[in-house]
Amino acid sequence: MKKIHMVDLQSQYQQIKDVVDTSIQEVLNSSAYINGPYVKEFQKDLEEYLGVKHVIPCANGTDALQIAMMGLGLKPGDEVITVDFTFAATVEVIGLLNLTPVLVDVEEDTFNMSIDALKNAITPKTKAIVPVHLFGQCANMEAILEVAKAHNLFVIEDNAQAIGADYTFSNGHTQKSGSIGHVGTTSFFPSKNLGCYGDGGAIFTNDDELAHTLRGMVNHGMYKRYYHDVVGVNSRLDSIQAAVLKAKLPHLDTYCEARRKAAMYYSDAFLENPNILTPVISSFSTHVFHQYTLRITNGKRDALHQHLLDQGIPNAIYYPVPLHAQKAYMDERYKEEDFVTTNKLVQEVISLPMHTELDEEQLEFISSTINSFIN
Repeated sequence: MKKIHMVDLQSQYQQIKDVVDTSIQEVLNSSAYINGPYVKEFQKDLEEYLGVKHVIPCANGTDALQIAMMGLGLKPGDEVITVDFTFAATVEVIGLLNLTPVLVDVEEDTFNMSIDALKNAITPKTKAIVPVHLFGQCANMEAILEVAKAHNLFVIEDNAQAIGADYTFSNGHTQKSGSIGHVGTTSFFPSKNLGCYGDGGAIFTNDDELAHTLRGMVNHGMYKRYYHDVVGVNSRLDSIQAAVLKAKLPHLDTYCEARRKAAMYYSDAFLENPNILTPVISSFSTHVFHQYTLRITNGKRDALHQHLLDQGIPNAIYYPVPLHAQKAYMDERYKEEDFVTTNKLVQEVISLPMHTELDEEQLEFISSTINSFIN
C-alpha cells in the first residue's frame, strides 16, 4: 500500500506535470512575475467558471477577506457576525480593521452558521454577515440573504473551503459558492481543492463599482502607477501561482468528484458504527469535501487521533478550540450557553485523509482501522 497522506499534492502534480512545468517556464522566460498575462488569463477563466462578472486575484485568502471588508466601507465599531467554529482568519481580519466581531453558533449537522443564532445576534450596529462554507458545502445562503435584506446588511462569503460547490435556491436556481453574496472570497493555499504552489487568494463580485474599488485596493490603491486614489494594500497574486491555478482550474470539477467518491466510501464504511456520525450533506448544496470530518460520540476522539497516527494514518482536528475561547478573541459579551453546538463539536470532530489520489486500498485500511478502534 502506498504511504497515506493527509493531502497528496505530489501525486496530483504528476498528473498535470507537463502543463504546469511548461506554464511556469513561460513565466520565467517572460520575467512578468507580477500582474503578468497568466494572472489576467486565470482571472477570466475563473470568472467564467464561477459565473461572476469580476474576479480580483490577491495574495492570499486572509487578505481577500480583509480587502472585501475594506471595499465595503465598514468602519471601526461596526459589528460583523461570523461563526465561532472556523479557522481564525475569518475573525482575525475583523479585529485588524477595528471592527467588532460577533461570533455565533453553528448547526449540529452541517457545521455551518445557525440561522436562529444569526437572527439573535443582530443589533443596530450590525453591518455585515460572514458565512463560512465549512469543510466544502454552502451555508444556508437563501436564509442568510433574507436576513441580510431585512436588516440592510452586507453578506461576505468565506469560500476558502468550498470552491466548486453548487448552491440551489428554493426556486431551482443554482449558483456557485462564493458568487451568491455581495462579495465572496477564497484561498488558494496548496491544500485547497483549487490550490496553488504557495499563497494565493481571490475576491468575487457582480458589483461593478465595488470591483473597481477592490482592484485598486489590492495594488496600493493605484489604478494608474504612482497615483493613489484609495487606501490600499500590497496584495497581488503572482504570475507563477496564477500559471499553476490556470493549469489546475479545468480539473477542479474532476478533483471534487474524486473527493466525493472517497467520501462516499468512508460514509458507507462507517454507516453501521453507532459511535460515529458521518458528514451530513444539505439538500440545497453539493459538497466538495475539502475535509471529510467525522464526529466521534463515545468520548474516544483524542484516543483515536493518536491511534491513527500510530498506525501511520494522518488526521487532524479542525478545530480544537472555538474562537470565543481563544486568547486573542475572548470577550465578556460571549456566554458559554450561546455556543452549545460548537463546544460539543470541538470535543468530537476529527478529519481524515481527503484528496484526489486516495485509492480503495488506502480507504479500506483507514476505515477498518477506525471501525476496529471505535466500537
